[in-house]
Amino acid sequence: MSKGENKHITNVSFITEIKDIINRARQKAYSAINTAMIEAYWLVGRRIVEEEQGGASRAEYGKALLKKLATELMPLYGNSYSVRRLQDYRQFYLYFKDIEIWHSRVPNLTWTHYRELLMVSDETARYWYMQEAAKEIWSVRTLHRNISSQYYHRLLQSQAKNAVIDEMKQITAPMQGDKLEFIKNPVVAEFLGLVPNAKFSETELESAIITHLQKFIMELGKGYAFVARQQHIRTDMGDFYIDLVFYNYILKCFMLIDLKTEQISHQDVGQMDMYIRMYDELKRTEGDNPTIGLILCSQTSKDMARYSMLKDNERLFQAKYLTFLPTEEELKQEIEQQKEFFRLQHKSLNEES
Repeated sequence: MSKGENKHITNVSFITEIKDIINRARQKAYSAINTAMIEAYWLVGRRIVEEEQGGASRAEYGKALLKKLATELMPLYGNSYSVRRLQDYRQFYLYFKDIEIWHSRVPNLTWTHYRELLMVSDETARYWYMQEAAKEIWSVRTLHRNISSQYYHRLLQSQAKNAVIDEMKQITAPMQGDKLEFIKNPVVAEFLGLVPNAKFSETELESAIITHLQKFIMELGKGYAFVARQQHIRTDMGDFYIDLVFYNYILKCFMLIDLKTEQISHQDVGQMDMYIRMYDELKRTEGDNPTIGLILCSQTSKDMARYSMLKDNERLFQAKYLTFLPTEEELKQEIEQQKEFFRLQHKSLNEES
């Protein structure tokens, strides 16, 4: 092949055109998935409301209806049809009864955007956030941040609106990276019936550690049964993912493991405390003991053991992992240090005084 022919084949404009074709095709596919998802969830919500209105006692009938519906749908379609998610679809219909009209006016919004809007009880504010998110092409993270910081009300009351707007744009700029972020959300995989990919929310290090930890715990035996990896937990604060969930048939309780690639923080402890409380309420059944939570981090903390919610808590624990093989002496020192942290965590108030 001559140099001229090689130059012609690798023409920049030709490659750019091919990339444009692929990107346009992807955009059409993303838009089609999103439109189908919004329509399906809105229709499900409408049918739930219609069925509830036909019940003798709306509140009691509605609660039983969602529970029965979730029992039937989850084995077939996954967690997208849990009671909590069905409640979202019901609320979606009630908040956006004219969704066919609105969706044509706000084409840049995904289902995840609408799910954030469900948190806004003020109808005027909700529709304002919806239109601004569509017009400014806000990412879901940007929308979530603006709702959480009461951006609409602050802007409404401010006499220097440009300053408020400029501040918002500066703070949310890093959140505006991927305009097609929704396709990476496990919600889309659930809707399509695909197995969620844990790598969507893990670094290579996290993925490797979790994989080996999952295998290690299962090989321990001692009554451990694997329940879930990267289990999706949705709250009114946003989406969370529990790295590993096991059930121990000897202890008769769930064990939740969350991996942190940095030193443990108060936020990590609070998050795990929330996880075990949610698990106790939503997953624990009669005969199960209280859920146990383990925060696996790169660096544990003596002060955290002594002063945080870890103190005197029989259900929350911190532990350190190493990414290298220590010497015998290093291992001994590390074990003694972790034993000291554990002792501090469970030291009684009488001993302290």
